[in-house]
Amino acid sequence: MKHDLIELLGRHSPGDDVERRHRDQAMAFIHSTPACTSRATLDGHVTASAWILSPDSREVLLTHHRKLDRWLQLGGHVEDDVAIQQAALREAREESGIDDICLVSNALFDIDVHPIPARGAEPAHYHYDFRFLLQAGNTGFIIGDESHDLAWVDLAVCLGEEVDESIRRMARKSTQYLPRIFDT
Repeated sequence: MKHDLIELLGRHSPGDDVERRHRDQAMAFIHSTPACTSRATLDGHVTASAWILSPDSREVLLTHHRKLDRWLQLGGHVEDDVAIQQAALREAREESGIDDICLVSNALFDIDVHPIPARGAEPAHYHYDFRFLLQAGNTGFIIGDESHDLAWVDLAVCLGEEVDESIRRMARKSTQYLPRIFDT
């Protein structure tokens, strides 16, 4: 998988200078870390996230994350997945209860590097988060153990200043990727 991660990053065009720095940090981390996807790598590890659009592409599914107590995209750790895209798809299905979700593209949609605070025996570390664009076939979801809540949020709301910058960046990309939804 390491080769595929490097290839994805090499083909990715960052949306801004912050994402460009994140791409470069992720590339350096992957090159220097043999077990870059393993949770056992205590400094940090690669994770997989899903930016899930509603069937009409007007909303995105966000989770009120139980451990981080913030509204975020769905995602999590890479397990026995063959590809990082499969990890994002698996996490999307597990955390939402929606089986009818598909990848819009195998290309990397966004890359983000962020700190994760220490919790219990787990030390503070970094997530090198590979994010993929997905679309749900329906809007019915089930709130799982990792969430306080799930909600379909209008993309226009995700562009607001009160939203986490990485969420705003993905919302901006969505409006660029899918301009037809904002022309109606």
